[in-house]
Amino acid sequence: MLTGNDFINLGYKPAKWFKEALKYANRNGLNGTALTNYLDQFVVPIVEPFAAPLPFHQNIIAETTDETSNLDSVIATMNAVMKTPTLLTGAIMPDACPAGAYGQIPVGGVVVAHKAIHPAMHSADICCSVMMTNLGMISPKKVLDAAHSVTHFGGGGRSQHFHLSDNLKKQMRDNSFLNNDALLHLAVSHLGTQGDGNHFLFVGQSQQTGETMMVTHHGSRGVGAWLYRRGMEIAERFRKDISPNTLNHNAWIPYDTPEGVAYWEALQIVRAWTKLNHSLIHNTTLERLSVSSFDRFWNEHNFVFKDNDHFYHAKGATPLDDRFVPDSYEGLRLVPLNMAQPVLIVKGATTATNLGFAPHGAGRNLSRSQHRRNNEHRTNKQIFEHETKGLDVRFYSNHIDISELPSAYKNADTVQRQMQQFGLGEIVDRILPYGCIMAGDWEHDMPWAKKRRK
Repeated sequence: MLTGNDFINLGYKPAKWFKEALKYANRNGLNGTALTNYLDQFVVPIVEPFAAPLPFHQNIIAETTDETSNLDSVIATMNAVMKTPTLLTGAIMPDACPAGAYGQIPVGGVVVAHKAIHPAMHSADICCSVMMTNLGMISPKKVLDAAHSVTHFGGGGRSQHFHLSDNLKKQMRDNSFLNNDALLHLAVSHLGTQGDGNHFLFVGQSQQTGETMMVTHHGSRGVGAWLYRRGMEIAERFRKDISPNTLNHNAWIPYDTPEGVAYWEALQIVRAWTKLNHSLIHNTTLERLSVSSFDRFWNEHNFVFKDNDHFYHAKGATPLDDRFVPDSYEGLRLVPLNMAQPVLIVKGATTATNLGFAPHGAGRNLSRSQHRRNNEHRTNKQIFEHETKGLDVRFYSNHIDISELPSAYKNADTVQRQMQQFGLGEIVDRILPYGCIMAGDWEHDMPWAKKRRK
């Protein structure tokens, strides 16, 4: 009688298929060449990374010393990404900047994979997105005040919960990645929250009409982070079996597997949750003001977009092409820059070099910590007053975060000029800034932060 050890001695790695293979081999008395020929059908061939990186489109030019250093890092890490054996092509945008480890897709990067979903290429902030509501001819201060009373920034959820529909709950329960009580709790308690970092609630006025518009920017909060962790676990299992020499953060889930189909469906559920989250903040603000909206649209980044067997992974890049946006509103997209600059309303077409995408914002040339070090000679208050003069800028935590002030980001004029130069969307309107709300340094009052300062 053959045992699993016999298979291992023949060079086969322990796997789920051992059980059925042993039954068949023993029942049919297989041995020698007949046995190995039978067992070879279960072996998944190893897929090696490309020896040299695939070429990618560079929709960006460095114009300063800081930009040159940033772009060199982006190109180096993108070259490592483009050795991933599932990829077909890629592109970087004017807002490109490195994101984390070497070889991890940069912010402002787009790559196209064949029948594969790479969780790290959409990141933990799945479906980070922007939504705009036009409130008509109303005071922007009234809108910002009402929105401030409605929204929530910082860590965790909120005590007064919004309603999560039974249909969305059922979709989560029916999905193998999302069927978890802890996740369902996050899906309820994180509704109406915007998180921290570069997420914002922006109020401004249309350059074309003077109408007041509100824009929110946030992702899927704890719901998306949960799915990301589970996705990375499954992708790593596949990587170890089929492509162990691929960088672990470029692991993928093959779409033509049950896990791949379930993960794709989970991404769409998280997308629906995120759109609901935006809508609740906008609708509740409208209710506080007793007004109606004139129009509304949204667009996501940090997401995966499917076109037949091709999966477009956009880490901080905005889809221009309507085939990526099933709920597109007249082909319009939002591209925010920084709190002191307009939010751009753009539309555009797919070209050979943009792959159907535009930048998602202004990006950074320096890390948050480096930006803080560069400004150590001034107080946070001095920097804040200088950079937000004439604007109604609020930090929800009441603690300034200078890493979110305009000087922390790339030059907005440069980004817009390069968008035009590389055909990355036509600007059809600008939402001129009145003010915004961001989380600020919400950890300042946390016990661990107080202990560290002490």
